[in-house]
Amino acid sequence: MKSSHLEKRFALVWLACHGPELVPEHRFHAARKWRFDFAHVESRTAFEIQGGAWVQGRHSRGAGMSKDCDKSIAAALEGWVVVPLTREQITVPTVERLIDLCKARYIQAKNLEP
Repeated sequence: MKSSHLEKRFALVWLACHGPELVPEHRFHAARKWRFDFAHVESRTAFEIQGGAWVQGRHSRGAGMSKDCDKSIAAALEGWVVVPLTREQITVPTVERLIDLCKARYIQAKNLEP
């Protein structure tokens, strides 16, 4: 799937902030073809870039929002935290905080392993 300009921007900011490796277009659900825009698999943290919010894109219309909620519920039931991001939120300060979130969730997951 072709990356949007916002997805490319997020990936560049993440890289510039020295974030851990992300998997683009990560398929997380065995039965459905759902994918996250980006996933830090080790911490089960996903990032969904919300394009088209101001132009009545898919994510801001009823049917699209309902499908996004179905996906988010399924992800939560599998232990994922899904972080939605709009253009305005793809900033260095926000990305740095998200990197900290991934690191904290990774440490927590490691401490819970037997």
